[in-house]
Amino acid sequence: MSNKLVEFRNVSFRYGEEQPWVLKNCSFEIYKEEWVAIIGHNGSGKSTIAKLMNGLLFPQEGEIYIDGKLVQEETIWDIRKDVGMVFQNPDNQFVGTTVQDDVAFGMENRGFSREDMLTRIEVVLDAVRMQDYRLTEPHRLSGGQKQRIAIASVLAISPKVLILDEATAMLDPKGRKEIMATVTGVQEKNNVALLTITHDLQEIVQADRVIVMNEGEVWQETTPRTLFSQQQELREIGLDVPFIATLANELKQAGIPISQEPLNHKELLEELWTLYSRT
Repeated sequence: MSNKLVEFRNVSFRYGEEQPWVLKNCSFEIYKEEWVAIIGHNGSGKSTIAKLMNGLLFPQEGEIYIDGKLVQEETIWDIRKDVGMVFQNPDNQFVGTTVQDDVAFGMENRGFSREDMLTRIEVVLDAVRMQDYRLTEPHRLSGGQKQRIAIASVLAISPKVLILDEATAMLDPKGRKEIMATVTGVQEKNNVALLTITHDLQEIVQADRVIVMNEGEVWQETTPRTLFSQQQELREIGLDVPFIATLANELKQAGIPISQEPLNHKELLEELWTLYSRT
């Protein structure tokens, strides 16, 4: 397809010749403006995929293409213009003394004009709802606010794919909800592919597609709704089933004819309302 953006072709990787394979013959594709979630238990290889995609690591076997370019040492700087990453701990990404300085840093390294930088700072801070904090020192921000600024800093260089590698893992439930709302807004307003890497199935409900990793291999590629219906299989590979999926399954076993797997509380309530409003 012409809108293919990321392609892994039979990729295998390990952290040393005597070490076990972290990825084994891994193949998948991600398309432009698509939201893909990669999930798996700790050690399944999902974060290694992110580092390979950005050229922080190189595979021992197989090939990786970003927008048609092979990821290798000769292309690495071009690749990093197309792939932006937000990591688990935003403090590791801050380099500026103020929020606007930090957002500007990546653009300065890429030779953006001052006028373009000022415009982009306004646009990306608006996208993550942090306009009022542009002169704030990053260390004074909350965890969720820091992640928003990290996302803004990446958006400022106009990547073609934005990777969030366990970006909510260090946040409380409120912070996680805020970041996922920000991510949803970013996906709607910017022409970027979005890759969210997580072990929390609650965070994948709005993704277009899910890639499930298990022991270094692609275990399944599917949709969130289909995945939530496979509760026993998910538990067998070490993943927790979201509460709403468990509740829906209990209701089905009690004889309530729920027609489709609900992704959230709203969908389940609407389903129940439709069923019982007819009686």
